[in-house]
Amino acid sequence: MEPAVERFLELLKNSPRGSVFNPWWQVDRENDVGSEAPVIRRRQLAAYFSARLATARLVLVGEALGYRGGHFTGIAMTSERMLLGGKTEIEPKDIFPDAEATRTSAGDTCPAGFSEPTASVVWGTMRQLGVSPTRFVLWNVFAWHPYDPRAGMLSNRTPTSAELAASAPVLKLFLELFPCEWVVSLGRLSASRLPWAERVRHPASGGIVDFRRQMAAFLSGKASELCPGDAT
Repeated sequence: MEPAVERFLELLKNSPRGSVFNPWWQVDRENDVGSEAPVIRRRQLAAYFSARLATARLVLVGEALGYRGGHFTGIAMTSERMLLGGKTEIEPKDIFPDAEATRTSAGDTCPAGFSEPTASVVWGTMRQLGVSPTRFVLWNVFAWHPYDPRAGMLSNRTPTSAELAASAPVLKLFLELFPCEWVVSLGRLSASRLPWAERVRHPASGGIVDFRRQMAAFLSGKASELCPGDAT
């Protein structure tokens, strides 16, 4: 594992207390496949990052991990359905080409693996725009999964201001790990923490059309630097 990625994973241990799940260092005892789940998720995030350290030119930053996405994959805006190669236009090799993808959700929780709408839209849009998978990298302003304690782990909520502040060192180190030319924030919450970044509509809550249109406009003229044939 790259030393820089290892340091990043160590920093992820410092998740806030309360209704926050840390997929890289905690076990979801109700929904994980077993005690090895956090190890698998660390390995998958490391493989995802390592595949992009030398090639990423574009960063997309969302809000927080969701239970249908990074809660079980360990990768922002990426679902198990994608990792497992199930009925999705995204192939596992697009996510990390040189490692084996493994599910961490228990089979009876969601037999085909969870599928996250935001993940599908973001990855699908980048593919439609011709951007090489290793030319962009995904993250969130709040690194971990905030859930509603009344609804349990399989729920989402907006992170609080205090939680966002606790995640600031992680976001800072991520941007140092990937010092890309272009940084795009998805939605108002992300933009509030990255006011200097290009802002586009988050695809959730009816924002799919605007997200696709705004991303297409932003990437117009950048294809020669982001297209598949350009990556080395």
